[in-house]
Amino acid sequence: MLSGSMKITACAMAAVMAFSGMSLTADASYGPSVLPSGGVGLSLANNVASLDTLPGVEKDTKKTTTAGTAAKTPESEQKASEEEMFRNLVIAQVNDYVNIRNMPSEKGEIIGKLYDDSVGTLLGEEDGWYQIKSGTVTGYVKGEFCVTGEEAVELAKEVGTRFATVTTTTLKVRTEPSLEASVLGLVPLDEELVVLDETEEWVQVDVEEGLGWVSKEYVTLHTEFVEAESKAEEEARLAKEAEERRKARAAAAKTTQTQETPAAGKNTNTTAATVVSDENSSEMGVSVAEYALQFVGNPYVYGGSSLTNGTDCSGFVMSVYANFGVSLPHSSSADRSQGSAVEGGLDNAQPGDIVCYSGHVGLYIGDGQIVHASTKKTGIIVSSASYKKVLAVRRIF
Repeated sequence: MLSGSMKITACAMAAVMAFSGMSLTADASYGPSVLPSGGVGLSLANNVASLDTLPGVEKDTKKTTTAGTAAKTPESEQKASEEEMFRNLVIAQVNDYVNIRNMPSEKGEIIGKLYDDSVGTLLGEEDGWYQIKSGTVTGYVKGEFCVTGEEAVELAKEVGTRFATVTTTTLKVRTEPSLEASVLGLVPLDEELVVLDETEEWVQVDVEEGLGWVSKEYVTLHTEFVEAESKAEEEARLAKEAEERRKARAAAAKTTQTQETPAAGKNTNTTAATVVSDENSSEMGVSVAEYALQFVGNPYVYGGSSLTNGTDCSGFVMSVYANFGVSLPHSSSADRSQGSAVEGGLDNAQPGDIVCYSGHVGLYIGDGQIVHASTKKTGIIVSSASYKKVLAVRRIF
């Protein structure tokens, strides 16, 4: 169930939906999916705007206090407000993107792209074209490639992703929606977790230890959608990502690798994992993956960042990359915006790429596998990269 406030995230992508039976036109792209953000599911970026500030959308009645506690609104009112917002959305349904033009005609100048499953706010309709506002872009898209109204109400619940953002220093995730239930795991401040279910007082979230429950008192809730990208924003993003890759490569080239000596691990794997690369893999990415694998079997410690004495998932990624002169945040949520997006997600992942999940992160080593600091029970291990839903795949080099 979706309720409460909503946000739209620019330059993100939801899982691609096949769209058959349509001919190629100048306003819909049907080639292999090449989008600004990689990942299966939702890949997050910056430029977040509240949907209830956009024109033509009825504001939600649910408010959030500075302590992060949502004021209670009858569920029926929340649902009605939510559906009214969704009804005003225009949602693209193509394999890649729909061009946004400055006038309702294919002769109009292309001013942006509305990617598959991404959304805009409906401003008007003219001769089979929808006028929309999405992100910083206001223009026209061909109606045949989008849905709105009642169709959008149901589709929005599928293409939007519900998140709970932690507002307390250390949040306890419990096995059941009760303060008496045992603690499944711990989550730090500002972490964003995918929401799977909600009750009046609790939300079910996805963490590395499994599915658990957290009190709404200690989180804020929002739903994120994909938003359009203007031509200028696309150019600026690509330039910024290229510069970040250049700086990372330069830092790695200058760094004298004083590698932390791996301590004797607790790895019980009968076959040691190895990095699997191909002609597309970068030498530095392979080096990152090979270095990370040395620490398999070492312990998991919540809040830790020592590759030998104990680390958590983001501390592991941070410390591995620090060995190559690259500074990353100690946050799995923040890792979703580091480096550049990998178009196609896991399908195009290379060794050394950062793979992000709900409340978790790991390093890709090739052949569909990651190395990661998993849980206190398992420590640093190698797993299938698709063992749970991927939110983003990011490339540093």
